[in-house]
Amino acid sequence: MIKIEGIDSHMIANNLTPYEPTHPGEVLKEEIEFRGISQRKLATQMGVAYSVLNEVLNCKRPVTTEYALLLEAALGIEAEMLLKMQSRYNVQTIRQNKSWNDRLAEIRKATAVL
Repeated sequence: MIKIEGIDSHMIANNLTPYEPTHPGEVLKEEIEFRGISQRKLATQMGVAYSVLNEVLNCKRPVTTEYALLLEAALGIEAEMLLKMQSRYNVQTIRQNKSWNDRLAEIRKATAVL
């Protein structure tokens, strides 16, 4: 997190959290469309089921470590970047969940007295 004296850190552009998290599948889908690669052809080249690849690209499945490595081999996009995107997506999505936030607040309150 960037800190600048006298400025609220939440107001600095590099610290802003998008309202809707970006799933790595969105980026991958745009990339393969830009390259003119069909989902079916990519799935065949990667040796995976088309339906699973389609679900990843349509943000219905997470990018797993194995999938990230396959995508890296097929597209040259670093697996670590895809996994970081997936992790940020997961964290941001769960942070938007009210019941989860209530649970975390209870834990913070309970452990504050320790």
